[in-house]
Amino acid sequence: MVSERMQLWGFRLLAVLLAVFVWYFTSLEKRERPSERVIDATVTYLPPPGVMVLDPIQSVKVRLRGGDRRIRNLSPVQVDVVIDLPSERMGKVEFHLGPENVLRPDDVDVVSIEPNTIRLEIDRQNSRLVPVEPRLVGEPAAGAVPLPARVDPQSVLVSGPESRLRDLAAVSTSAVRLDGHAFDIEETVMVLSPDPLVKVVEPAVVRVRVPLVRPEEEAEPEPAPTPTRRRRP
Repeated sequence: MVSERMQLWGFRLLAVLLAVFVWYFTSLEKRERPSERVIDATVTYLPPPGVMVLDPIQSVKVRLRGGDRRIRNLSPVQVDVVIDLPSERMGKVEFHLGPENVLRPDDVDVVSIEPNTIRLEIDRQNSRLVPVEPRLVGEPAAGAVPLPARVDPQSVLVSGPESRLRDLAAVSTSAVRLDGHAFDIEETVMVLSPDPLVKVVEPAVVRVRVPLVRPEEEAEPEPAPTPTRRRRP
């Protein structure tokens, strides 16, 4: 009987010690002195379908406060600033940033955001067909003269902000080099966009053919037609 009572008291004492142990370590961070730290947080944009940001701000400075050890071990990848973009407002839009925009661990508080107001330009995304202009560089060999190049296909589908597409007259190809060539050139080359916000959808490559005329071909006269003799009756 005595041994059973001793065993029971031993279990009770062990439970109390475990409870004190858990309480001590769970409350340790709360009893730490508070500390602050500034982190360059990445800005993530959540646009609705068909909407894009023309001039995105990549990061802002976020001042955070928490337990000293927690703040020291905080990684920048644990902090992110999220902005929900509107679907009805286009053009220049102003956003005010607060703690509700900052994703961070629950035991860390936001003290300030710098800048706390950002201005963005938002536009609708669209697509259209634009002509392709071949980019020829260099000089042919043996005095050959290039004739107007032919592109197949002559236009490609591009996608981007409506305001940029309105001003886009054409896209160009990667360089087609004429150096060292005396006869016709035919190459498959990439289609390049002059604007980083405008993407080439399809096709990504085109075929460029450049006819080359040699000087003797230009100067050579066409043969005169041979006269036909009439037969006497």
